[in-house]
Amino acid sequence: MSISATRVNEIPTYRDDGWCGLFLGRFTAGAVPPLLPALAGMVVTGVLVLAGLATLPGLTLFAPVIALLFAGVGSSSAHDGRLDWLVPPLLRVTEYLFIAALGLGAGVASPLVYALLGAIIFHHYDLVYRTRQGNRPPEWLTRAALGWDGRMLLIALAGLFDWLPFAYGVLAGYLWLLFAWESTTSWLATPRDGDKAVDLEEEAV
Repeated sequence: MSISATRVNEIPTYRDDGWCGLFLGRFTAGAVPPLLPALAGMVVTGVLVLAGLATLPGLTLFAPVIALLFAGVGSSSAHDGRLDWLVPPLLRVTEYLFIAALGLGAGVASPLVYALLGAIIFHHYDLVYRTRQGNRPPEWLTRAALGWDGRMLLIALAGLFDWLPFAYGVLAGYLWLLFAWESTTSWLATPRDGDKAVDLEEEAV
C-alpha cells in the first residue's frame, strides 16, 4: 500500500534535520533515497556502542555522527518510497542510543542523561502530534534545537574535551526551556476547534 500524499509531506518534517543535514541535502536535490543512509548510520552506531563507545579513543567518537550525517543527503528527498516512513524512527533510535550510551558509559550522572533524552523525546512527540493536527511547529524551532545531527555533533565534541557532564546539563536545560516556552506560547495562541483535533491513538496508521 502506498503512502498517502499527506503522510509523504509530513515525513521530512518528522526527520528533525538540523543545519548540517539540510546543507548536505541541497547537494543531492532529492536524488538520494533516504532509507539506506539512515539504516547504515544506525548500524554503525550500534556496533560502536557494543564495542564500548565511551572508551573509544579521540575522533572515534565522531564515527556514528559522521555515519549519520550521510543520512543528511537524503533530507531533500520526497520520502515517497514504500518504506521511507522508517527513516524518522531510525534517526530517533540512533540519536537516543548514542546519547544514552555515551553519557552513561562516560559516567555522566543518570539524571542529566535522562533529562536530555526527555527533552528530545518531548520535542519529537510534540513535532508529530502538532503536525498531524495541521499546526506544524515553526521551522526555526528545529534550527534552534540544533536538529538530531547538531545535537550529536555537540555531544561528540564535548566528549573529546571531557566536558560531557557540563554539555549534557547545559543542553538539557536549554532544550527544556526552548521547547516549554515555544509549546506554551503556541498552545495559547492556537484557536480551539475540537472538530479539527486529531487523536493520535485513534487515527489509523
